[in-house]
Amino acid sequence: MRSGPGTCVFPDCAVTAESCYSEAMQMIRHADMSDLDALAALESECFPPAEAASRDAIADRLRTYADHFWLLFDDDRLTAAINGMVTDEPDLVDAMYADTSMHDERGAWQMLFSVCTDPGSRRERRASRLMRSVIEDARDAGRDGLVLTCKEPLIGFYERFGYRDEGVCGSRHGGAAWHQMRLDFRRERQQSCCPQGR
Repeated sequence: MRSGPGTCVFPDCAVTAESCYSEAMQMIRHADMSDLDALAALESECFPPAEAASRDAIADRLRTYADHFWLLFDDDRLTAAINGMVTDEPDLVDAMYADTSMHDERGAWQMLFSVCTDPGSRRERRASRLMRSVIEDARDAGRDGLVLTCKEPLIGFYERFGYRDEGVCGSRHGGAAWHQMRLDFRRERQQSCCPQGR
């Protein structure tokens, strides 16, 4: 996982000096139980009550798979977070949100339940920086890929990272309609092993 001041995760991007300074002041790390209050507060700010994970649910996730929380801090302030379990199940189902026993550290798929950015820090690439770190960690861990669900307006955002829309899925989390998005590393491996043409 890339982290710490001075780490550049966009080496090919031309950004302003102010943006470079802002990224240099950021840190990405995994979570522990001391982050519970900040995570619960951020979750409640980012999702309506029917969709947000409760403080108890977040605590249960932290006890089970804290290393599958990725947190981005500006100085000491949590401004973005992503979390989810690992499983061999290829599709994200609603039971996974509450049932941490479904987590399998050796699983093939990294599920992502929550992608949160502090409302006052949006449109500043924090979620993008954090997502790239999550993808890099999942690839390094030998996963088959990542799966998340999102509402239709966010499909384009995730497609920029290589996720593909698999259409409206069976999830009824919070009473909403969700699209399942998949970033499949198997496709990348197949293409690298079997290049097209000569």
